[in-house]
Order: sequence, then C-alpha cells, then structure tokens
Amino acid sequence: MFKIVKKEKLSAEVFRFTLEAPMIARERKAGQFVVVQKGGDFNERIPLTIADADPNKGTITIVFQAVGEGTHLLALMNEGDYIENVLGPLGRPTHIEKFGKVVCVGGGIGVAPLYPIAKALKDAGNDVRIIIGARNKGLIIEEAEMRALDKDLIVITDDGSYGRKGVVTEPLKELCENDKPDFVVAIGPTVMMKFCAATTKPYGIKTLVSLNTIMIDGTGMCGGCRVSVGGETKFVCVDGPEFDGHEVDWDNMMIRQRTYRDAEANAHHVCHLTNQIKEGEA
Repeated sequence: MFKIVKKEKLSAEVFRFTLEAPMIARERKAGQFVVVQKGGDFNERIPLTIADADPNKGTITIVFQAVGEGTHLLALMNEGDYIENVLGPLGRPTHIEKFGKVVCVGGGIGVAPLYPIAKALKDAGNDVRIIIGARNKGLIIEEAEMRALDKDLIVITDDGSYGRKGVVTEPLKELCENDKPDFVVAIGPTVMMKFCAATTKPYGIKTLVSLNTIMIDGTGMCGGCRVSVGGETKFVCVDGPEFDGHEVDWDNMMIRQRTYRDAEANAHHVCHLTNQIKEGEA
C-alpha cells in the first residue's frame, strides 16, 4: 500500500500526488515510470512517469491528467488515502551526460516528466534552455520549477492567453538557427513530439522523445506498447520510453493510439459529470 501524502490540483484536470514509496524513491532515475493500480473494485494499470523523487523522505511524485475512468477515479482520492499497487521503477532511464547546449521542450502534461530530465541535464553541467507550452494559460504547469532551471524560460500558449502566442516548434526552430543546440529533449502530445523531431532533423540535432503509448503490463509481455523505431519493432515499456525522435514511425504510432479514443472520450464525459456531482458542482 502506498500512502498519498500530498495532493495538488495543477489545473482543471491535472493532479500531482506525492506518494510514500521509499524503495522506488531510492532506485528511480530520470526518465523512468511506474504502473499504478488504485485498487478496490477498480484495477486498471495506469503507467505514469515519475516526475520527481526524494530518497531522504522516501517519496515519489506523479502527475496525471484525468482522461479515462481510471485517472478520474485516481483524481477523487485524497491525502491520507492509499493506492494499492505502485510498480516500478520501470523503463530505461535517460542517458545523462554533458552534451553542451541542450534544449528541453515540454507540451501540456509532458512538462511534468520533462522536469527531472531537465534538472539532471542541468546538474550534469549542460547549458539548458527550456520551452514549455499548452493550449491556454490555465493548462500551463510547473512553470516555477522550470524557471528555476532556466531564468529565460520560454512559455508558449496556442491562444496567446499567456506568454508568447504560437506553438513550441517556433522558438525551437529559432534556437536551432541562432544558437544551435547539441541535444534536444521533447516530451508532450505525440503530434508535438513529431513536429519537434521534424524541426531539428534538418539541423542534424539528436532529438530524444518519450513515448506515451497504450500499455498494460509494463514488462514487455503484452505487446500493447509496440512501436516502430528505425524500421524495428520496439516495446516502449522495456526498450524505452525514450527513443530517437528521428527514427520513430509517428504515423503508425498515432493510428495505434486512436484504438480506444471513442471509449476514452465517453468515459471522460461520464466520469467528469460524476466527479462534478460528488464535488457539489452540478
């Protein structure tokens, strides 16, 4: 059992939990994830990146968006509640070294898993520039944490409600042209990562992406998370979650991600209304 010691609501449907998980906190490295099972009468396995960890306190931090039934039920839990199972750390950790100039790009909920990677790269002596973006101001998360790593943090919103209006690939291209980085990390919606990779490819800049695919067991047994990378089949849970963005078959991945789109949208609608009723908003 894993106790929720802190619960924070970062935006309308994005939550940050701090969990008691001393063994995971000691072993976790940047880029790894856990599989969470709420327990009780609902045992969907939910893969979530470890957004931060404190080995001294024995805690890990997860950030998630309430999308389907499982994450909505998770969002209803409170401080002091216990999550039945947290399996991890899973996946290959990010390879950290001193590359030189590094640009880290985060979109939406992807800003959360980007943070520990950006911090590790900064701690390794890299000159780190950071770009974060979202559809609007209300969906920007972890700005203060990122600004602590890059005082010149670039914030982008699609509608211009905060920071600069546009998409994250625009300042990324500017940095590639004017102050060419040695390495780029991009984490966010699949289409965002696809176009970040397309932006850096003409400049020959190695670009790392973290893939968020359909995943069930998290140990390579089910094959649900398979992707094509460099013409070879890879399993995100054991071979990733990070890959060379220039080698990923993005179109195939996006087709597979749409498998449960209708069911997920329906679950989101139903659970959102139920949560409103429970919170006394309806």
